[in-house]
Amino acid sequence: MELIRRFNDRAVASALESWTFLDLVDKRPLFTSPFGDIFMQGPTSYWLLDVVGGSLNEICSTGEDLTAILNTSEGRDQYLMIGLAAEAVADGLVPDADEIYDFRVPPVLGGGFEVANLQLVDFEVAVNLAGQIHAQVRNLPPGTSVVL
Repeated sequence: MELIRRFNDRAVASALESWTFLDLVDKRPLFTSPFGDIFMQGPTSYWLLDVVGGSLNEICSTGEDLTAILNTSEGRDQYLMIGLAAEAVADGLVPDADEIYDFRVPPVLGGGFEVANLQLVDFEVAVNLAGQIHAQVRNLPPGTSVVL
């Protein structure tokens, strides 16, 4: 199983088109998690575009720190969701070169973090669609009912 995924610049640019509500201007995409979360380098620090959570979070200040974080089991669980990815592989879900794990029902809409809610989806499509969903729901009051 590939813990770190890499996609070409065109695919990443296309995937990020719907994420304009976040400040990505000075951040360069580096690689992704198996779930399409995008690790980025800014001018003074490293960031994670959390595709599942719909947020941009500063992780650390150096590449060495990022490597150290991802070399721990806690870091792999937190940032790569390695436990869920391993369960998916054991269940026969193995992404092709252009695919990532995606949630059938996104967690932001009430879907669970479980293999039964996972599917394999093209990276560009999944990340772009997640951005569209997060853009639409991010300002809704907590507890708002969303009909699928």
